Amino acid sequence: QVQLVESGGGLVQAGGSLRLSCAASGRTLTSYAMGWFRQAPGKDREFVATIKASGSTYHADSVKGRFTISRDNAKNTVYLQMNSLKPEDTAVYYCACAVGFVTLGTRSYEYEYWGQGTQVTVSS
Repeated sequence: QVQLVESGGGLVQAGGSLRLSCAASGRTLTSYAMGWFRQAPGKDREFVATIKASGSTYHADSVKGRFTISRDNAKNTVYLQMNSLKPEDTAVYYCACAVGFVTLGTRSYEYEYWGQGTQVTVSS
C-alpha cells in the first residue's frame, strides 16, 4: 500500500507561483513512476506531468515551460512547481503513483494509488 498526501495548494493571482508537494508513506518511491493530474469542475481528469524512476519527465503541452515535476527520493516526496499560473489552471490537483509497468505515464489508469487532492485556484 502507498499513501499519498498532497499539500501546497491555495489561491494565487494570475502570473503567480505555487509549489505542490506529494508526500508518500508505506513504500519508498524510488522505483515507481509518479504523476500529477488535475480536474476542473465539470471536466474530466487530465494529465499534467509525470516523472519516471529514471528521473525522466514529461509534461502536458498545456503546462510545458511553466510547470516542472521533480522528486526527492530521500524525502519520498514528489513536487510540482507551477509558475506563470493562469485562471485555466484552476483545478483540484492529484498526485498518483504507478507501481506497475508504465508506458508514457499520461493515462490515469496506469496509476494504482492516488492522493486526496489539493485545490489550486488562480484568480484573474
